[in-house]
This record gives sequence, C-alpha cells and structure tokens, in this order.
Amino acid sequence: MLLERARVQQEAQVEILESLDVFPSTLPTKRESAYAAWVSVSVGCNNTCTFCIVPALRGKEKDRRPGEILAEIEALVAEGVSEITLLGQNVNAYGVEFGDRQAFSKLLRACGEIEGLERVRFTSPHPAEFTDDVIDAMAETPNVMPSLHMPLQSGSDKVLKDMRRSYRSAKYLGILERVREQIPRAAITTDIIVGFPGETEEDFLETMRVVRESRFASAFTFQYSKRPGTPAAELPDQVPPEVVKDRYGRLVDLVNEIAWEENKQLVGRTVELMVAEGEGRKDTETQRLSGRAPDNRLVHFAWDDTAVEELTPVSGGSAVEERAPASGGSAVEERAPASVSKPRPGDMVTVEITYAAPHHLVADRVLSVRRTRSGDAWQARTEGPQQTGVGLGMPSVGVPAPLPDAPARR
Repeated sequence: MLLERARVQQEAQVEILESLDVFPSTLPTKRESAYAAWVSVSVGCNNTCTFCIVPALRGKEKDRRPGEILAEIEALVAEGVSEITLLGQNVNAYGVEFGDRQAFSKLLRACGEIEGLERVRFTSPHPAEFTDDVIDAMAETPNVMPSLHMPLQSGSDKVLKDMRRSYRSAKYLGILERVREQIPRAAITTDIIVGFPGETEEDFLETMRVVRESRFASAFTFQYSKRPGTPAAELPDQVPPEVVKDRYGRLVDLVNEIAWEENKQLVGRTVELMVAEGEGRKDTETQRLSGRAPDNRLVHFAWDDTAVEELTPVSGGSAVEERAPASGGSAVEERAPASVSKPRPGDMVTVEITYAAPHHLVADRVLSVRRTRSGDAWQARTEGPQQTGVGLGMPSVGVPAPLPDAPARR
C-alpha cells in the first residue's frame, strides 16, 4: 500500500512497523490534507503475483469491519474532509475474511449515505475479483467518482500466467466494457510492466493491442526490475535492458497518444473541480490554480475574481437571493461576482475546459465558485497555530530546529 500511495501522491511514504499489526489510517497522526483522506479497508493480500513482495511482507488479507470504517469516515467528514479514498492492496476483495463477497459494493453504497462526503474513490482493485455488483454501486452511488484504476500489468495471456495474475486479457477488456456501459464518462487508468521475464516481442505487441482497445486516460508504466524475495527474480529468460528500454519507449508513446486523444474530447465541456494544493508544479509561474475533476483528471485553471459567481450552501451562507435548485440538486445562493474571493484548496469551482494536453487539461474560464467546509478546514489549519500532532517516536527529516539560547550566567 505504501507503493500505491507513493504512486498516486508522487512522493515518498513512511509507515512505522507497529502499524502493520493494525490499520495505518487509525493511528493518531496529523493528516497532510485538510480536505482529502485515505482510509484503509484492509491490509495484506491473498494473491501470489510473482513480481510482488507484499504477501511476503504483509501476509494474508485482513479486513476491517464496515462499522469501523464508516465511523472513521464520518469522523473525517466532521473535521472538514469531503473526499476519501478507500485503500487496500486488493480493495475489491474486501469482505473475504468475514465471508461477504459483496461487502465492498455495500461499503460504497454506505459511503453514499454519509452527509457532507462529496467524493469517494478507491484503489487498487484486482481484475480477477472485480464483480458487477461493484460496477452497479459505482454507477448508482452519486458520490462515488467516475474514475477507476484497474491494473493490467500485461496484455499477453502467457505473461499474465507467468505473473500468476488470475485473469486474461479478454476478461480484463470485458470489465472495461461493462464499466463504460454503465458509466460512459468513466476515466480508466492502469499499471503496466514492460520486460517481465520471458516476454517476447509477440507478448509485448499483445500488450499494445490491449492498450489500444482499453483507451486509458493515463497509465503508470514500469520497466521490470528484479525484486529480491519475489519468485520472478529467479525466473529464466530475463529480458535484456536495451530491449526493455525500447519497448518501454514505444508503450509510453502509445499511452500518451491515446490519453491526448481522450483529453481533446473534453474541450468545451463544463466540469466541477475540487481545488487542490500542490498539484500544479508551474502554478506560481502561470498564475493558475489546479484541481481534480470528478474523473480525477488534473485541470489547471485561470483565476479572475471579477468574472465568476460565488455559490454557497443555503445553510452556510448569508447571500441576499436564493435560487431554485435544479431537479435533484440542492438549493444555492448567489452573490455578486465582484465579491468572489480566491478559491481555497477543498473548495469547488465549475470551469469550462479550453485546452488539452496528454497529462492535464486547462480551463481559461471559471464559471462559479462554491466555498465548502473543506475549504474552511484548510483555511483554519493554514491560519491557525501549527499543531505538531501526536508523536510516534519517529525521527524528523531535515535540519533540526535550533536550540533555545542558554540562560545567562550570573
């Protein structure tokens, strides 16, 4: 799970050894984000993928009880969090330990009943256990976002067998087809390993075929490297590094080409973003802000406080005029555009997409801003005194703080 968090957050992750016997998200540590949080539903894994060290380190899957998970989510929402990501090494196998094979879909639906929880995501599922009841729950639960990270690893059935991945390419493509039937605008991302031992050019071309058919919004691509302690490290027919590098480059080119084509289709579309902190590396240079769309695509947007309207929930605002809600929506209030303040991380903005690149979108037009409890929580944390949280005995990283001056001697 640390690898998964590092992949998504694109930074190093640390977890203390003692937490392996419990669930990391229950530890009393300070959260990095005021508006989004990870919630562990399980640890360990019952699969035996030959390239993966997790089963050896974490052991068999252990599941938290649904009530415990939902209680943690409700507590997070009460603190201002409005987006949670359910986390497990094989998240959709959740429930196997206590004998409920539909436990994960039930958990998704239960998240839909939590007031104030606007966005629910999960990572990472396994194609072998991905069932239609989960697809139904995704489609029918409004706050479960239309994004799915579904690891492929390889498009070759032979390589999948060597990896001990208990599905084949036809099953994988069938899952994607059923997801898109029910959630037409779902953005699907994946993981792919290039150069697994024994992979031939024909095997690699099968991966390229599946990538073309899958139309991924993005893919995390990896060049295979030996990991001590895994069965794959001992397999014969290790692929020469120069061959791996060549195949990797061809795959990345194809992934980027498809992602760009998919993103171009979004130009002109209106989407609601959750404003994010630290997502845009060039935001300072470009004077833009950044946010995530419901499908988790990254969008950089221009900010002009005189060209948008501000929307706030009726219960939390003090505006003069109330607008009638759209069918199925909630009532909102409108304030004069001139009074709109800069959106904070955790706030929601509605934008029109004006430009597409392979890895991001750009919106030069912001239509409205909705200030949220998550934005309030971020502002309170930023403006309030810095809290150190609960110490866990971990050494800090970086230059230590200077010691106080010694008292004057008399």
